[in-house]
This record gives sequence, structure tokens and C-alpha cells, in this order.
Amino acid sequence: MHFSDCYPGFFSRPLCRLLYLSSVALLFSDSLQARFFAFNEQKAPNSKQDLLAIQNAVTLNLERARQATVSIKLDEGFGSGVIVSSEGLILSAAHVTQAVDQELVVVLNDGTEHKAVSMGLVSDTDAAMLRILDEGDFPYVEINKDNDYRLGHWVFALGHAGGFDKERGPVLRLGRIVKDGEATLHSDCKVIGGDSGGPLFDMAGRLIGIHSRVSRSVEQNMHVPAREYLKHWDKLQNNQFVGDGPFAERPVKGSGFLGFASNYTEDGLLVGKILEDGAASKAGVLTGDIIVKMDGEKISSKGIFREMLKEKAAGDKVVLSILRDGEVQDIIVKLDKR
Repeated sequence: MHFSDCYPGFFSRPLCRLLYLSSVALLFSDSLQARFFAFNEQKAPNSKQDLLAIQNAVTLNLERARQATVSIKLDEGFGSGVIVSSEGLILSAAHVTQAVDQELVVVLNDGTEHKAVSMGLVSDTDAAMLRILDEGDFPYVEINKDNDYRLGHWVFALGHAGGFDKERGPVLRLGRIVKDGEATLHSDCKVIGGDSGGPLFDMAGRLIGIHSRVSRSVEQNMHVPAREYLKHWDKLQNNQFVGDGPFAERPVKGSGFLGFASNYTEDGLLVGKILEDGAASKAGVLTGDIIVKMDGEKISSKGIFREMLKEKAAGDKVVLSILRDGEVQDIIVKLDKR
């Protein structure tokens, strides 16, 4: 009897626990470990022991990897990511987060949702970082900082293929490294839509890449190597937009749009007609409101207000201090694109 025959709930059975622990011990025995790493250089499994070595490696590392793999809610659809610190730091793809300092929602495998915010990104290579805003002790995985994988080595991919499904969880795909470029890692793991931003692991359960592009050939998909994140780690943590590549659009000053007409009065900027479904309307600005400050700076003329907006890009957030019914209140507005 093999421990894989004990599912579901094999951890609750003494014999199955013993078999599982025995298999873990075998993984680290000199003979099986040597067989496994030798197998990495083979074109195909040569024996039952080769298959068992792969099975044991995946079984040993899969649960923690699955718990750390998250789904990211987007305006349209889902992406994926992976938690790399107990505080909730997440690595994903730049084409998933799209921009710096954007509010996102992260879904854990138990279905719980957490508010998150995008941090820095590298638009040339599709690397991005975000963090969960809620405090907690989150499941996470280690990053392979040694960069010690090679062509032909076995890897496994996880991701919320097709979107989040609580009953199914992240989908496992097994494959091999088929190409290793400076800023792109290729595998034959079959990732699809919804997997973008999800993790690629070596057989020790260490993160070696993030899913980036789904190839026309399902057997050759592209990942951002973990070394690309380590190279730009400080910039990612400091919310910097790096590069001018195709995976995210750099903010353009002056492209921010509030979506209302206004006239200046001695009290401030009087809001007139408001564009339906525009940035101001969605934030709760009302016709008749008087804007007295933006980002804490007093508005002394309509011209000054225009100059202030010229420094803002689409997607930026501004704080409007508004006089309404004799009281001043602050409203946060995310600017639309002009």
C-alpha cells in the first residue's frame, strides 16, 4: 500500500501518516536524492524509482506552495500571485497589477478576501510586487536565491487557471525547463489564462519564476525568473515604476481627469456639471460642492487648480477638501484618463 492510496484524509490515519513520513525520509536519503538529481539530466524517466522521486518531491512541497498561491481580482477577470513573506508580500506579473499604488483584492485558498495594494513593477520584464494590507501570519514560500536550476530540470507550476475556484484550488502542472534567457525562463508547464502572475517552483519547493506569457504553443510558456525580482527588490519595495516596456503603461503627467465643470469663487472652486460615471462622480463629489484644497494645498484660482492637475496622471489619487453644508470633508478621487 502506498500513501497516495490513502486520500482523502490520509493524515488522520496512523498507518498513512507513517507511510508519508517514510516517503519524506526516503526523499532525503542519499540514494533517492542522488537518483532524483541524476534524473534531472535525463530525457525521460528510466524507472519506477525515478517517478517515485518526482512524486515524493511534489508531495513534500505541494501543500505549502498551494497555500501561498493566491488569486488576484482584476477589473475584468483574475490573475494569480504567490506570497513570499509571512507579512503578506506577494510577487506577481506587471501586466496583472498594471500600475503602482493600485487597490486590489487578494483571495486566499480558503476563499477569504484581503485588501492589497500594488507596489513597484518592472514594465520591461513583467515583474511586479504587491502586499496585503491586513495584518496576519500568512503562508509563504522561499525564493530560490541560488539560481541553481538548469535546462531540463523538472519544475511544477501553480495558478488559478481560468479564475478562482475554491473547491478546486490552484491547478498543478508538472514540466521541465526548456529555455533560460537573461530575463525570461521557459517551461513546458501548460499555463493558461488566469495563471498569469502565478508561481513556478523547482522540485525543492523554492520559487524560481512567475508566469508571464502564454505561448501559442501550450508546451512553451514564459516566466519572469526570480532573479529579476531580486535584482530590482529595493525598487519594487519602494513603489517605483521601472522601465518603458510593454507590460504596463508608465503614468503620463497631465493625463489625469476629474470629470466636472467648475467656476472659481471667493470660497474656492465651485463644482458645476459632473460627468456621469466619471472619477469625481464615482468618488462622491456633488454639484454645488466647493473645493478648497487639493492634496492639502489651497486652491487660490482656477488657473492654479489646472496647474496642479497637470502634475497628475491617470490612475493617481488626489485628496479633495470639499466644503459642503458648511463643513469641510476630504474625498479621495482616483483620476480617470483624459
